[in-house]
Amino acid sequence: MANKPWFPFAVFCAGLLLFVPFLGHVHLFDWDEINFAECAREMIVTHDYSTVKIGFLPFWEKPPLFIWMQALCMNIFGIGEFAARLPDALCGAFTLAAVFYLGRKIYDARFGLVWMLAFAGSVLPAFYFHSGIIDPWFNLFIFLGVYQFIVYANDFPSPSTSKLLNGRIILSALFIALAVLTKGPVALLVFGLCFVIARFRARKPIMSWKHLGLYAAVSLLIPGVWFAMLALNGKGNLIVEFLLYQVRLFSTQDAGHGGSFFYHWIVLLIGCFPASVFAITGLTRKADDTPFELFFLKWMRTLFWVVLILFSIVQTKIIHYSSLCYFPLTFLAAYALRKFESGSLRMKKWTLPALFLSGMIYAAAFFVLPYIDSFKHALLDSGMVKDRFAAGNLAATGHWNGSEWITGVILLAGLVMAVLLFRRNNFQKAVTVLFVSSAVCLFTAAAFFAPRVEEYSQDAAIRYWERH
Repeated sequence: MANKPWFPFAVFCAGLLLFVPFLGHVHLFDWDEINFAECAREMIVTHDYSTVKIGFLPFWEKPPLFIWMQALCMNIFGIGEFAARLPDALCGAFTLAAVFYLGRKIYDARFGLVWMLAFAGSVLPAFYFHSGIIDPWFNLFIFLGVYQFIVYANDFPSPSTSKLLNGRIILSALFIALAVLTKGPVALLVFGLCFVIARFRARKPIMSWKHLGLYAAVSLLIPGVWFAMLALNGKGNLIVEFLLYQVRLFSTQDAGHGGSFFYHWIVLLIGCFPASVFAITGLTRKADDTPFELFFLKWMRTLFWVVLILFSIVQTKIIHYSSLCYFPLTFLAAYALRKFESGSLRMKKWTLPALFLSGMIYAAAFFVLPYIDSFKHALLDSGMVKDRFAAGNLAATGHWNGSEWITGVILLAGLVMAVLLFRRNNFQKAVTVLFVSSAVCLFTAAAFFAPRVEEYSQDAAIRYWERH
């Protein structure tokens, strides 16, 4: 059935069912969600869609594409949390369909399913599709641009790549241009670094000069139109401020978001459970593959390390900065699981214990959090919580309803069953049980835990503003 032409559409619909419910049942959270939604609201109020504003003043930190998406949804569904987060839920459905479709083309339908399940069932990749931040679309555009170029470079310099108006080049450049218009020129930087590394490793040209010119023209044309509109409207200073802001993010800790060099390494290892456990093997080993499969594997490893090291160097440390790694990381997890199943690679002795231990930590958190009101006063009195703001939030009361334990049970049951199936070498069922149970667990967490977390983190502030 997964080989049918309509199956990617079925995956897209499943993604909608997974990500759209509960979008509007908690208030917007965090600086980014609130700012972007307010920018979209102000576009609607002022009828000025050419300039991103916050507080009705120019907001030069972000390009307009994602804000346009939010404004469109707000015009259709009304101004609110649901419309602000809907673009990312749609992106989640598109992403699942895309990784399945591309996985099916690279290997087969089974691989596409595993890659899709790894994406839908890993914590942070699934979590961000319930949010209202820019990065999901930014990452999808970059990944699609990289994929189109991989196919082109694999065929180069065959006759199929000789035409000036090469479809792969145009599509790749178009996706990168959309990424630039979504978040900024870092999309060109990421692609450029991957290109340079691939060229160095190949030790021969991977692109013709005429296609390099075509790529530059297409990738700069779309954001160039927006910049030109600003300049013609006398807002050229916003372009300068925008570019200076991009540089400042790399060189300074913006808004106090600092951290160690290994911040994103820890985020990906813990936050991308359970895919990260298997991705470690996919990062370091390879098995019997066709030349294109090996070529694609090298590019995925390159993309992973480029993003991870680049944002480890960047002084501003925010959790979603390394989220582009979700694509190669889940691919590498699917790759390792495929090779385990075929016998081309052997699962390391530490893999299942690490999987079980990591899952138990998550399950324990789901079981313990509903009882936090029972022991939080002892925790606060002990002085272990040093931050006054965090201590003040923790002093709030969460209205737990007693059914939140279901989330932990789903994860724990799926984890135990998956480990037993892995030990019996029943890899197909093990992978399905593991990632499906994890995806269902994350779905229920969005329903049960998000409102309670909001009560501790911002309920007092929300009630204050509503009262005044």
